[in-house]
Amino acid sequence: MVKRLFVSGYKAHELGIFNEKNPGLAIIKKALKRELIRLLEEELEWVIISGQLGVEMWAAETVLELKKEYPHLKLAVITPFLNQEEKWKEETQDYYRTIVMQADYLNSVYQTPYEGVWQLKEKDKFLLSHSDGILLVYDEENEGSPKFLSKLAARKAEMGEYQLVRINAYDLQTIAEEQQQELYNGDF
Repeated sequence: MVKRLFVSGYKAHELGIFNEKNPGLAIIKKALKRELIRLLEEELEWVIISGQLGVEMWAAETVLELKKEYPHLKLAVITPFLNQEEKWKEETQDYYRTIVMQADYLNSVYQTPYEGVWQLKEKDKFLLSHSDGILLVYDEENEGSPKFLSKLAARKAEMGEYQLVRINAYDLQTIAEEQQQELYNGDF
């Protein structure tokens, strides 16, 4: 049973998603919502993210939406270091802060500003060790920043007592085709 779920995946730019109007974004959010609802029906209580732009923040938006139907669901944002957003564009900082302000729990693995890339690797290890499972939007055929995390999660899952759920390109394509079919059926 997964009570505490770490959600991660690609960064927005790795998927070529640069604004809310990108049609791929709705597909990713729908895939996230499906898996979260499935896990909610099995005992999910917490969704944990590190606040990374892309899949993690879209998952946070989805959690905040789902809280209307599942008020027991909680969102934790555990950043790798303090003020991770300080060098981002102002509108991106505003978006990030709007989401983070609605979190049920906010903390940082390291109580210092950015010191090195090692903090990001240690953040992954910390979040894996403080969760019962991970929902990872990642496709092994399209490598990107989640590659290291995917390997760590797979090793942890192989040892047992840890659930690894992946959303891959096939899953997203299936949702896109379902949406096309719904549109097509709605026209008649």
